[in-house]
Amino acid sequence: MFEHSDRGQVGIGTLIVFIAMVLVAAIAAGVLINTAGLLQTQAEATGEESSQQVSDRIQIQSATGAVVYNADGKENYNLTEINLTVTKAPGADDIQLENVTYEFVTSDSVITGVLEEGKISNITAQTNDNVITDRSDRYKLTFDASSDLNGNLQGGEQVTVTLTTAPGASTVTELRVPDSLIGKSAVKL
Repeated sequence: MFEHSDRGQVGIGTLIVFIAMVLVAAIAAGVLINTAGLLQTQAEATGEESSQQVSDRIQIQSATGAVVYNADGKENYNLTEINLTVTKAPGADDIQLENVTYEFVTSDSVITGVLEEGKISNITAQTNDNVITDRSDRYKLTFDASSDLNGNLQGGEQVTVTLTTAPGASTVTELRVPDSLIGKSAVKL
C-alpha cells in the first residue's frame, strides 16, 4: 500500500513542475506582448509616413510665363520666366517650401534643384515665412528659364515640372508654351 510520505513527495514535485510551467508561460507572454507593442509602434510610424507621402503634396493653381523679344536680326520671342502659383493639397500638413525639390524635364535636358529664398514669394498667407500652413495660402515660385532651365523656351515647347515635398509626395504637371509668342509679354502655360 501507499505510505503517506510518498504521496507528499509526488504532490510537491508536480507542484514545482506546474509553477515552472506557469513561469515559462508568463515570460513567453511578456515577450509576445513586448513584440506586439513594438510591431504596433512600427506599423503606426509606417502608416503615418505613407500617409504623408500621399497627402503632403503641393498643388499648382496656375502657371504663367514672361515673354521677351530678342532683337537678334529676326523676330524672336522667348519665354524667359516661369511662375507657378502653389498651395497645399487637401489633407496636407504644413509644407516648408525651402525643403521642396523641383525637376524640369525639357526635350533636351533634365534640371533638378531645391527651392531657395529667391524663388519663393508670398501672395497671400497666414504667416510671413515660406511655410504653407493653410489651404488659402498662396505662394509664387519663380524660375528663370535661362539659368534654371538651361536656356529660354521657344513657342510650342513643353516642360514637365515635378515638385516633391520633404516627405516624398510629388506633384507632376506638364506645361506647354503657346505656339505663338509674338506681341505678348505674358502667357498662360
